[in-house]
Amino acid sequence: MKAVPAWVSYSVLRVLLFAVPLAAMLALRIEWWIATIAAALIGASLSFILLRKPREEVALGLYQARHPQKESVHPDAASEDAALDRAAERATETELQRERESQ
Repeated sequence: MKAVPAWVSYSVLRVLLFAVPLAAMLALRIEWWIATIAAALIGASLSFILLRKPREEVALGLYQARHPQKESVHPDAASEDAALDRAAERATETELQRERESQ
């Protein structure tokens, strides 16, 4: 079973921290616009206090997605590098032989 991505759980928790106070205030028959503003303030405050760890996980995931640790390597890169190294060695050997012959 796959684990839920951090951004999904964080988003759901943020929505719940807004929706629950909003529903409670609307059930108490508080004006809808006052209840919405108050629920937004309550949700933001609670998420700042209670959701530090999920917020940091989401931030880390976003950072890692934007800054991969390893460069993406083309499948042929290793064989091409090896071929270039062999060609450089041959060129060096050829130069040494020419120098020896000219002396």
